[in-house]
Amino acid sequence: MIKRLIIFTIVLASIPAAIGQVKTTIPLNSLDQVELVNVDASVMKHKGKSGLQVKAAKGTDDLETLVMIPDVLFKNGVIEVEVSGEPAPGAIPQARGFVGLAFRVSSGEHYEYECFYLRPTNARADNQVQRNHSLQYISHPEFPWYRLRKESPEKYESYVDMLPGEWTKIKIEVSGSTAKFYVGESQQPNLIVNDLKRGDSEGGIALWLHSSTLAYYRNLIVSPE
Repeated sequence: MIKRLIIFTIVLASIPAAIGQVKTTIPLNSLDQVELVNVDASVMKHKGKSGLQVKAAKGTDDLETLVMIPDVLFKNGVIEVEVSGEPAPGAIPQARGFVGLAFRVSSGEHYEYECFYLRPTNARADNQVQRNHSLQYISHPEFPWYRLRKESPEKYESYVDMLPGEWTKIKIEVSGSTAKFYVGESQQPNLIVNDLKRGDSEGGIALWLHSSTLAYYRNLIVSPE
């Protein structure tokens, strides 16, 4: 009897850890799967694939524009999603189709998060310096892109080929204070950050876009470590 009780206790204690390691796939084919933060969204087909179309809600130019994924807590592991970004109709000339993923998101009075995103229109610019700004890491709100570029030029940005408005797969591998960003079918990371500004933290996951962007997302996969 005692032996059975010990075995039962061991199995029971292992259940929360096992649940935390379950791979989660979210097709992003229903608004019931997400929480909208200052954005409008609808499910529709784009380039032959069904996904979530997202754009900033009216009057939210200076506010956070996120699509939160409820009930998913993330610290270490892998996040994958297909995205498409292009400047929204009527966007300012500086718009680049900024689209990406935020992770380890915490929300209170303000949102705090780590983020990797794409600037699709930069990828085939005639200016090489502009091309080098195709990928970006930021840590909101303390480390926006312009602070990182000023204080550590080239360290948090990189180049990769892509086209605005086309579906592009992105993947983020996170371990402690290190994150690796993969674009397309690349077997090697296109951008590596070894000093995530929020440290070895934990939080939610959100689809990220700039208010000047028309974005699409599909097939989100979260694989905790």
